[in-house]
Amino acid sequence: MTALESFQQTYKKDPMAVAFTPYRVCPIGAHSDHQLGKITGLAIDKGIHIAYGPKQTGIIELKSLQFPKRAQWHVTSTPEEKQDDWADHLRGATIALNAKYPLRKGLCAVIGGELPIGGLSSSAAVILTFLSALANINGIELEEREMIQLAQAAENRYVGVACGKLDQSCEMYCRKDHLLYMDMQDDSYELIPTNPAMKPYKIAIFFSGLERSLTGSAFNMRVDECRSAAYALKAFSGMPYGKFEETNLRDIPREVFEQHKDKLPDNWRKRAEHWYSEFDRVQKGAEAWRRGDIEAFGKLSFESGRSSIYNWETGSPELKTLYEIMTKTPGIYGGRFSGAGFKGCCMALIDPAYEQSILENVEKEYLKAFPHLEGKYSAYICETADGVKFS
Repeated sequence: MTALESFQQTYKKDPMAVAFTPYRVCPIGAHSDHQLGKITGLAIDKGIHIAYGPKQTGIIELKSLQFPKRAQWHVTSTPEEKQDDWADHLRGATIALNAKYPLRKGLCAVIGGELPIGGLSSSAAVILTFLSALANINGIELEEREMIQLAQAAENRYVGVACGKLDQSCEMYCRKDHLLYMDMQDDSYELIPTNPAMKPYKIAIFFSGLERSLTGSAFNMRVDECRSAAYALKAFSGMPYGKFEETNLRDIPREVFEQHKDKLPDNWRKRAEHWYSEFDRVQKGAEAWRRGDIEAFGKLSFESGRSSIYNWETGSPELKTLYEIMTKTPGIYGGRFSGAGFKGCCMALIDPAYEQSILENVEKEYLKAFPHLEGKYSAYICETADGVKFS
């Protein structure tokens, strides 16, 4: 059942509107946005749909097609503490929007996602979709950058995930048949069109069968380790430094890291090594995409995945296995685990001519390693897509 059909069944009327936000993949640039690095991104043609209508009382009433419990609160008295359920991201979004634009109207809505949860920025997608609906009902026109900032605030301040703006930016700015190339230091970005000379490609999503939550993972610890490395490098090199929470690896030139990296605790050095090498990979990847060399781009994505495993030290056994299977499967240009890497999925850029053999080989090899996940593992073939759509 779709979000639209569920809304019609639940409320016995048509919704005022339906909005859609795509999921995203980040082929190169993972784990770097929160330290003001550079990223690449592609939106895919699967995502979050919301069918909604106004509630003049100010009540927000939400039903999810993925979770059994309905959620409800008032726009002016949203719980200040998270409730530890699926709707926390949207409570945080309500508070963030209401702080900037006092809200009067609530909404009734049904939200549905097209793919399993984990690794495709579903939390950012559902926040942006909800924000677009709540703003529309209250007659608020939000600019793209505002949407990104509000969505990030919901995750950082309410849910407690120290994420950057990668997910939200991809889901807002991406366009079909273009690679998003973005610098998180100043939010400047370029949409690089697919070169006519580029070999054909599609995006494969291999879902491990395990869902994950960033708040329950080591995600925030990794961010702190990066920041600790940056703070220490400033001290070792005699650079001026201020508040810890405002310190980023982007502040530190690569040569300073190379000069002082052996003084860092091993974990801090590894996190920084990933960040600096990823920064280089993103720049090389953007140029490879520009000249239409998807094989070079894919190789860099594989390298990104390996660094995430060995330097960033994330990736569950299931995702590491999926990654290794992908590196050995003919027809896959490149890929990595998607998102934080604690469970979730892997993404790959593939040659469409090998689509069926890729699907068969990855499933066979993965279920050989994890037979208990048969029925939970799944795979999907996607195309690139535009960012957030309002209707």
